[in-house]
Amino acid sequence: MDRDALEMRPDAAASWPDQIYDTLKAHGITEVALVPDAGHSRLIRRCLADSAMRVVTLTTEEEGVAMLVGSWLGGAKGVLLMQSSGVGNCVNMLSVPVLHRAPLPMLVTMRGDFGEFNPAQIPMGSATQAVLEAMGTMVRRADTPGDVAPVVDAVIRLAFNTFRPTAALLGQRLIGAKTFGKD
Repeated sequence: MDRDALEMRPDAAASWPDQIYDTLKAHGITEVALVPDAGHSRLIRRCLADSAMRVVTLTTEEEGVAMLVGSWLGGAKGVLLMQSSGVGNCVNMLSVPVLHRAPLPMLVTMRGDFGEFNPAQIPMGSATQAVLEAMGTMVRRADTPGDVAPVVDAVIRLAFNTFRPTAALLGQRLIGAKTFGKD
């Protein structure tokens, strides 16, 4: 089946969180740090249901950076789930994995992107990739269901093969633009 046909199937469009979960399992991810986010809700439920994964709900995203660097030093592999607005909270902490050559894969659901209704999300959404790259993070982007598995796989491989922070940006075309009480 070609990529366009896969992207046209409604089940393929809805299954991208399951593709991420399967990719996390294939890479031996056992630690999941997150700030609750509707864009990641299906993936979060899958991780919470998995007794082999330890899911930690954070107060703020930078706690996840510290937690996952510590997990790596303790022999565990983890991932940080957050929304693009949380990237701004991580700027200072992103120096830690860079300085200590620690892998830190991040999966970032985008706001301030395609079809955004909330003008307050636009500045950080527009700056997310540049901010991450300025802090030494390698960034890849997924905007279609067909992009998700290869991008997330690449980001996890890059993190653990190069011992650095990496990020997969999951665009609003993929996750769907949020609305405020409207369709």
